[in-house]
Amino acid sequence: MRKNQLPYWEFIVLVSIMFGMIAFGTDTMLPAFPKIADDLKLLNVNQAQLIISSFILGTGIGQLISGPISDTFGRKPIITIGLFIFIAACVAAYYAESLELMLVSRFIQGLGVSAPRTVTMALIRDLYSGRKMAQVMSLAMAIFVLVPALAPSLGQVLFIKFGWRSIYIAFIIFALLGLIWLNLRQPETLLTSERKKLKLTEYFEAFKLVILNGSVVKYTLTLALGFGALFGYLNSAQQIFVDTFSAGMKFPIYFAVISILAAPASFINASLVMKYGMRLLATIGFALQIIFALGILVILNTSIFSDQLFIIIFVIWSTIAFFLKGLYFGNLNALAMEPMGEIAGMAAAIIGASATMIGILIAVFIGLAFNGTATPVLLGYIICSTAALFLMLSQSKSN
Repeated sequence: MRKNQLPYWEFIVLVSIMFGMIAFGTDTMLPAFPKIADDLKLLNVNQAQLIISSFILGTGIGQLISGPISDTFGRKPIITIGLFIFIAACVAAYYAESLELMLVSRFIQGLGVSAPRTVTMALIRDLYSGRKMAQVMSLAMAIFVLVPALAPSLGQVLFIKFGWRSIYIAFIIFALLGLIWLNLRQPETLLTSERKKLKLTEYFEAFKLVILNGSVVKYTLTLALGFGALFGYLNSAQQIFVDTFSAGMKFPIYFAVISILAAPASFINASLVMKYGMRLLATIGFALQIIFALGILVILNTSIFSDQLFIIIFVIWSTIAFFLKGLYFGNLNALAMEPMGEIAGMAAAIIGASATMIGILIAVFIGLAFNGTATPVLLGYIICSTAALFLMLSQSKSN
């Protein structure tokens, strides 16, 4: 631990808030999709999913900027600027009257919020490495899971009581919380003597180091496949629960139950990773995703169960899917970042941006394929997890 570093558990909570910015910016919007589609006069309610996709696309591109410049100017200043950009874009989105303006505002929100997500990864890498870094990420993810558990319920309450635009006010308040806490309590982790001059040639050199490292490329692609399945689920979750299973106003409750029941996964991973290693746990996670998704796909495409039992079955599978991602997201991030210590900021940017943009491309296809059933989401999980498992096994053989 560096001098004046935060106490371990306070650091974990602060990191989880920074990680939670993106989830809060997506999940809070989910219950409001039908109302947003109606108010913005969208021809197809599936178009409302683009409000999530544009936001995540912004986070992907933003990582290419925020990560590298944090290697030059330090971690805290870049996170702070990013949060101010996010807040300004929330104000713009609050007043947007068309889908086009809304998507532009959401994209800029993503650009801004990419800083706390990406630069916090580099901040962790400044302080920890190896399995300890994976443990920190897993514990942060375990606390962070409270965000998707509570966000849809908060979003539903806000848009019912004050209109869906009030959700952007909640975003501003959450960002201010992280902004104030970071600047009052967290010391800068990148010492002035360790900073690098911002040179475009060095950026391309770092990009070259990343893409020429076979293991980093494989772990990044694996991470992208995991993101693709998850983002595809998030894009369609509200429609599946409300339109397919007639959950109505209970959707946020189901989503909260799923998130809370899956929360122990990161704690379990944090304890197991020190004994069994990151690669093995991630491999097992993807293998189990395939098995359970195949099983639920078969069950949901039969007609022997009642509608109420169908939704219970889907909630059980969703909980398992969210639980299993706790076995690979933190580990894959750590595995991809491990060889990149000297260029942690640039590496975090390239790895995070690549994984996010590939993931959102996959997710758009999954989301727009929604046909009134859960089949596209389940097929997305099966295909993505199978490809990810292949990459993990090939990586194991090469090491």
